[in-house]
Amino acid sequence: MKNRPLTMTLLAILVILSFTSVGFALGQEVFWLAGFLFLLGFAIMGYGLKLKKTEA
Repeated sequence: MKNRPLTMTLLAILVILSFTSVGFALGQEVFWLAGFLFLLGFAIMGYGLKLKKTEA
């Protein structure tokens, strides 16, 4: 990928939105959605770390 900083920035924004949405889902007492978004945040973060590791 040529645009690595842009990709990493978008992944970081997605992770932050995912974890923020966990708080919103907990506030609405939709626990299954909170669990899903929590796992999704870690999956996106793991993908970003994998990309960063292959870069070096």
